[in-house]
Amino acid sequence: MKAAVFSSARASTAPMLRIENVPRPRPEPGQLLLRVLACGVCRTDLHIVERDLPPLRPDVIPGHQIVGEVVEGATPGFPPGSRVGVSWMGGVDGDCRYCRHDMENLCDKPVFTGYTVNGGYAEFALVRADFAYALPSGLDDLHVAPLLCAGIIGFRSLRVAGVQPGERVGLFGFGSSASLAIAVLREWKCDVYVVTRGKPNRELAASLGAVWVGDENDKPPVELDRAITFAPAGKVVVSALSALRKGGVVAINAIHLDQMPAFDYDKLLWGERQIRSVANMTRQDARDFLRVAAGIGIRPNVTAFSLDHANEALEAVREETKRGSIVIVP
Repeated sequence: MKAAVFSSARASTAPMLRIENVPRPRPEPGQLLLRVLACGVCRTDLHIVERDLPPLRPDVIPGHQIVGEVVEGATPGFPPGSRVGVSWMGGVDGDCRYCRHDMENLCDKPVFTGYTVNGGYAEFALVRADFAYALPSGLDDLHVAPLLCAGIIGFRSLRVAGVQPGERVGLFGFGSSASLAIAVLREWKCDVYVVTRGKPNRELAASLGAVWVGDENDKPPVELDRAITFAPAGKVVVSALSALRKGGVVAINAIHLDQMPAFDYDKLLWGERQIRSVANMTRQDARDFLRVAAGIGIRPNVTAFSLDHANEALEAVREETKRGSIVIVP
């Protein structure tokens, strides 16, 4: 099969991914072989190939927002021809303290799709059947792909931040995940305030219903109840914290974050303000979000790239040159 492969041994100045032919995987019991129909491109993929996250294997096929058709290894829930989705969490041990206490997102021995095991930048992908999700029929392959990580992790971020209907919520950074979270916030009758760089991102936020939009140097005109940061920069967390009311919460939606700058405790954190990190997601998060997404008809803005142009797709995520989400179609 054709695949886009990241090799940690290659020079960092070389193209991020190598397009090559690799053996087609064969499923073992409990696994599904999927024909990849679409695979969303996530900023975490960029962190992997740019080595912000340490390499965990010499070569890996990235991609963890997989829409696929079951071709082998079918189970009673997923017969041949079924359309399923796969996300970042590709498996857990099921036996550690966290798994036993309904916190599988914090599992001690997790499997990460496209990082610890091969992912969806390929014509076929091998996945655990118990970490595959039935997909709503209302969205085509291209538009459901970004929901499978950007959407799910954005939804979990709202939960971690403790968002309640009708609150004032700030989104700091406005890429794929934030552009999906805003649809849920509007359904919950929240007023959304967006701080982000890039004119296209600001225009998109306004078009999706933000009540106020500013650039990275602006501060929302009101105190916020909750804030979620999507940009992988510590200074953005401080900016979000500075916009909170007393008792408010900042949730950090990032798997990698550069250094946090010093800040004034008395002015920014005191008053029972909180900073919480968002770590991965659970299968229940995925099922809940997909149900919500189907119910309110979330349809993300999408730009498609072929598998041969996977490097250009990653570049578009890095430079934020496209509005909304990026998807690779093999």
